[in-house]
Amino acid sequence: MNPFVKFMASRNGRITRIVAGAVLIILGFFVVENTTTGIILMVVGLVPLLAGIFDYCLLAPLFGAPMSGAKIRAEK
Repeated sequence: MNPFVKFMASRNGRITRIVAGAVLIILGFFVVENTTTGIILMVVGLVPLLAGIFDYCLLAPLFGAPMSGAKIRAEK
């Protein structure tokens, strides 16, 4: 299994995705404000935030692994 996928499926990887998503949303809301760029940044931030919350690794299929973090952790 790819080390990147293993990390992203780990607890620390999930926390990283959640924090990165939250940072993008905050940047879009407070820094860029009500511009089209800010709205796009907030929507893009939802992807890693929700993936981390619901334990999915969206890039895992590119490496031949399942999307579910639990299934990735179960593989040895």
